[in-house]
Amino acid sequence: MKALILAAALCALGTSATAADTPAAKPVLPDYGKLPAVENMRLSPSGDRVAFIGVDGETRKVVVNRVAGGTLVALRAGDSKVRDLKWLSEHDLMMETSRSVHLDPSTRVAANDEYTVSAIIDTDTGKNFPVFAGQPKILAATFGFYGASNHGDKSYGYFGGLTLEGDGDTSTDFGWRQFAASHNHPDLYRVDLETGDALKIAGGSDRHGTDWLVDPSGRIVAHAEYDRQGVWRLYRGVLGLVGAVATVNSPTGDVDLMGFGQTPGTALVFGPIGEDGELAYREYALETDAAGRDPFRGALIKWPIYAADTRLLLGAVTNEDDPRTVMVDPSLQAKFDKVAKALAGESVALVSANSTLDRMILRAEGPVDSGTYYFVDYPSRKIEAIAWDYPTILQGAVAESRIVAYKASDGLEMQGVLTLPSGRPAKSLPLVVMPHGGPEERDYKGFNWWAQAFASRGYAVFQPNFRGSAGFSRAFREAGYGELGRKMQTDISDGVAELAREGIVDPKRACIVGASYGGYAALAGVTVQHGLYRCAVSVGGISDLNMLLADTADAAGEHSADLRSLRKFLGVSGDGARSLDARSPRKLASRADAPILLMFGEDDSVVPINQSRDFGDALRAAGKPYQMVQLRGEDHFLSREATRIRMLEASVAFVEENNPPS
Repeated sequence: MKALILAAALCALGTSATAADTPAAKPVLPDYGKLPAVENMRLSPSGDRVAFIGVDGETRKVVVNRVAGGTLVALRAGDSKVRDLKWLSEHDLMMETSRSVHLDPSTRVAANDEYTVSAIIDTDTGKNFPVFAGQPKILAATFGFYGASNHGDKSYGYFGGLTLEGDGDTSTDFGWRQFAASHNHPDLYRVDLETGDALKIAGGSDRHGTDWLVDPSGRIVAHAEYDRQGVWRLYRGVLGLVGAVATVNSPTGDVDLMGFGQTPGTALVFGPIGEDGELAYREYALETDAAGRDPFRGALIKWPIYAADTRLLLGAVTNEDDPRTVMVDPSLQAKFDKVAKALAGESVALVSANSTLDRMILRAEGPVDSGTYYFVDYPSRKIEAIAWDYPTILQGAVAESRIVAYKASDGLEMQGVLTLPSGRPAKSLPLVVMPHGGPEERDYKGFNWWAQAFASRGYAVFQPNFRGSAGFSRAFREAGYGELGRKMQTDISDGVAELAREGIVDPKRACIVGASYGGYAALAGVTVQHGLYRCAVSVGGISDLNMLLADTADAAGEHSADLRSLRKFLGVSGDGARSLDARSPRKLASRADAPILLMFGEDDSVVPINQSRDFGDALRAAGKPYQMVQLRGEDHFLSREATRIRMLEASVAFVEENNPPS
């Protein structure tokens, strides 16, 4: 089965087979920990080519096929952590990867960092090169992609680059010892997509974070500045800091220049916009001072979608319990809805398309579907299943998930995702509570590999969207300010109490499991709170809040939006607050009332690994039961398949030992 489906994924677009055509064996636990078999499906500007990443274990392959049939490129990307693909022209494809870097201590930057490396691939010849490779005065990393242009036989990409001074060559590594950065901000470079030559065309500022918007002719039509006081401004053109098109006050940095709007003379902005400060999208006309408008007519948006050929705004996927695809053009909405209707019963999202929707790539997910990609040729009325995220987890192996509504103890309306094990009555089930990371993220109904793995072992899995979660109202988000380790924590246990009241779960048979902020919530569940859980599992979690504040100030800066945002959630104005010790699991190690499993990636660049190591030391000193697993070569995001499977197997084994499913 695996070989058949993987071959279909890598050859793509030559079959109309569906996932149901081959009987599926029952998945084993490692199947849930595998990376998706395909990633980043992208149509070329003409719609005649499709690019994607094929994944098989630790091996990734960049594949470019003709829609009419035949493979143009199949390049091994090795174990590179591929983050995105973008077509810059009909022939030039950009692959973004990230690299974990242990920086020289003299840089005064955190020991681990994650840098983006962009490569340009000629899809006709397979020739490829990393952006800024061989450029002796530019760090071999990219800090933003801002557009592409074509001039006859010349094509260019526009990237943020860190300009360096000194002697040496950093084209193959991050040679900080030989170079010095005269500033900390990126400058804008134009890169020849054939030769790799880079030309600086605009500079940034250490006093501001700078973004640019470059049109298909190579003209900088807009730039944005975010200053240390938390004010973001959008300006037309590249020069001048007067007459801003838009001004957004966002001390916590929730603002971004997303790209063009529906026409070349417009820009799409995301941020706390309007009198109520709700996070929303606005489209601004660059040549006028008119107020921006909402192209999505009030819908909460998860991410925007751009046309492959024009690079203009096409639509978006909504941020709802059941996400929808909404188009900015009503006639295109009717066209999309007609296609989606053919996949009735599935949640259908537009992944990539040309501006007329004549050719589309869709992703569908449903009650028995872990994720299927479809290619649509609208004029010929053809729709084909071309690839599957998890080709060994198909019909009959996907557990049901649904939204559960409840109230917090203070009356605030809440909801979360409940995944139920197949083949067991929903009565007095053992429970795994799985709070999300962020904390400004949210969970959705649908396939979640970690939740599905526990459900396959007989557990109900509850993913609460506690106050402070993203994707709801501003009031709901700000209700989390000052409540980290307080009401944000009791929101989770209030959800467990509701499931117990309904008779679905046995509250005496619960463990709490999470990663990143979810890891903090898991640790707080058995230190700040008591008598609730039989065990706790933390992956890259936070244990000491004052340490987190100090590390954030050191890495991001005292005037950074990251630090301001963290202080809001913690409810403090500075470091060293005693109230944080009362909410820090490390400081409460002697009060831990259940066994704890600590796991972390040794290349974690988001949560310092000492948050786990130091807590382990505190638990050992207090004589409390714990285990620790260090994931070699892994980052904060569990980007490696082997270590992701190891994490999954360890977490399931720990929960089964301390809270048997039967």
